[in-house]
Amino acid sequence: MTIDEILAPADVVHGLRAANKKTLLKELANLSSLALGLYPGDVLGALARREDLGSTGVGDGVALPHARLEAVRQPFGLLARLREPIDFEAVDERPVDLVFLLLLPTGDGGDHLNALACVARRLRDPEIAAALRGARDATGLYSLVSGRSLSKA
Repeated sequence: MTIDEILAPADVVHGLRAANKKTLLKELANLSSLALGLYPGDVLGALARREDLGSTGVGDGVALPHARLEAVRQPFGLLARLREPIDFEAVDERPVDLVFLLLLPTGDGGDHLNALACVARRLRDPEIAAALRGARDATGLYSLVSGRSLSKA
C-alpha cells in the first residue's frame, strides 16, 4: 500500500489551527466527514474511543489518529500540518505538529496494519518530517508525503 492510495491532494491541510487535542480531533472529524459524506459525530466518536485506548501520538511531533468505521469502504487519509504544535499526550511527551488521520473499513483484515505502517514509516522518517515542517503549502506537503513531484515543496 502506498500513501497516494490513502491520501488525495485535496485531503491535505497546511496551517491547521487547534488549541488542543480535543479540538483537533473534532476538526479532523469534520474535515473527513465532509470528504466522505459521513456524520461528524460518528467519526469523532470512533476517534475518541481509539484515543481512550492510548494516545496515537507516536513521538517526534507526529500523531496518527485512526479508527475503523462501518461506513468507510476504503482506507482514507487526511494530512494536517498544524500552525502551532499542541499537546497530544504523545508517547515521548513532545507536542505534535504533523497529524495523519486514517479512517479504515471494519473487517479489512491486515489492510489497516499495512496502511498504518505505510503512513508511520513515512512520517517517522526524520528527513521527511523535517521537509514536511518546511513545506510552504498543502501541495508541497502532499508532494513530500506521497513521494510525488507535483510542485516545489
